[in-house]
Amino acid sequence: MTHLNNLEPGIRKLVEQFIEAGRPSARQQSIQDRRLGYLSTIDLAGEAVHVWDIFDQTINGLALRIYKPLDKINLPILIYYHGGCFVSGDFDTHDRQLRMLANLGCCLVVAVDYRLAPEHVYPAAHDDAIKAAYITRQYASTWGGNQDDITLAGDSAGGHLALVTCLRLKAQEQWMPKRQILIYPMLDATASSDSYKRFGDDYVITRDALLSGFEAYLSNISPYHPEASPLFRNDLKGLPETHILTAEFDALVDEGETLYRRLLESGVEAQCRRYLGVNHGFFQLAGISSVAKKAIEDVASIVSNV
Repeated sequence: MTHLNNLEPGIRKLVEQFIEAGRPSARQQSIQDRRLGYLSTIDLAGEAVHVWDIFDQTINGLALRIYKPLDKINLPILIYYHGGCFVSGDFDTHDRQLRMLANLGCCLVVAVDYRLAPEHVYPAAHDDAIKAAYITRQYASTWGGNQDDITLAGDSAGGHLALVTCLRLKAQEQWMPKRQILIYPMLDATASSDSYKRFGDDYVITRDALLSGFEAYLSNISPYHPEASPLFRNDLKGLPETHILTAEFDALVDEGETLYRRLLESGVEAQCRRYLGVNHGFFQLAGISSVAKKAIEDVASIVSNV
């Protein structure tokens, strides 16, 4: 049963259109069409607000885009891994919300253009994600950021990458980010949670979209691999302060909230906020969703310690 009346109006319209179109499956689309489809939604993120400086850097073969909101040094840093189910997403799909995050959080935002599947399979995206963390820490002061105030964040596949990067950094015992912010993260490639059944068909970002992305990226490794499904990891103890954002009508809502409880059991300082009336992907819909605007403000306040 689809709970259309419990959806925010702008989100409800998207879901109604999706259902009326016959719930098209991502599995029937080419990767190119999925990527173009993602790009076609950019305007739903609202306007591209002005940021004091935006510049691109390619370091050791990895492309980064840096958003600097004002001419100051020692700014907090937000490293951001975009969503897109490991097969789509880029600088353009996330530009508008990252502009808002930089301005509202008075922080240096570093967007990471990690490699996508199916052209690049596991561990390409994971390796790029941790590489970006080390590069950012190395160049932080050059860009005007504070290397001791780094937050890792991401939505969907990007939330997965933020968490696994934190786990890798913890294992390497070199340095740790100050905190991580996981926005409806993809944590379970086995799709074992009940919310996959409740919300996996009707709410635009479907079970097919999520799992086909996992399958394309994980290629020949098991969905139970510890870096495929970090939800089941038993080495969460010692992770930095963690903030999780979940969406009420999201196939991933259960796994995000399960991670929250597992973090608490492991002694990690953690918070979890469920946003009502919205679906997976809402963080990119600030042009039609007041809840999305609020979530962006919330993330910015976490980074800026306001």
